[in-house]
Amino acid sequence: MPAAAASRFMSGRESLELTTDFFALFALPRRFRLAAAQLDKAYVDLQAEVHPDRFAAADDSARRLAMQWSTRVNEAYQTLKKPLARAKYLLHLAGHDVADENNTLMPADFLIEQLEWREAVAEARAVGDHHELEHMHHRLQRELSGRYDELGDLFDERCDFVEAADRVRRLMFIEKLLVDLDEALAACDE
Repeated sequence: MPAAAASRFMSGRESLELTTDFFALFALPRRFRLAAAQLDKAYVDLQAEVHPDRFAAADDSARRLAMQWSTRVNEAYQTLKKPLARAKYLLHLAGHDVADENNTLMPADFLIEQLEWREAVAEARAVGDHHELEHMHHRLQRELSGRYDELGDLFDERCDFVEAADRVRRLMFIEKLLVDLDEALAACDE
């Protein structure tokens, strides 16, 4: 890409810093509920603008800047497209970090429920009960969907970041359980 085009890219980005929040980077509202198609389009459009290949013929500075922007755009997209990562990011922006490793206090009933789920997954995996694992997977997916709907209300309607942080910590457990279920299903398929 000619130096003039690289210059236009850089001047077009003057109002944004590499530290600009991910929502502003994609010109999206700072909300939990995002239209996936709108996020995808914003990502494709922005990545087409900043992709390092467009700056192959530019000077070192412009190529380096394009690489930084491309990396930042990818990081932002990966964060915003996943509900749990997006929720953690919203909490971070609001100054309510989840502190994953430091805040594991959960209500006893929630922990007991998680233990029961894990035991059921382990038992079904041990006997190779693919049908039961699929059934649990579907139940857990429905539960996750409901919990993410609730989280959307906490963020977008109520702006209750304290309660949202608690829900996100719970969702971290549930998402991990879903990964374990996926692994158990894969093991049964082998």
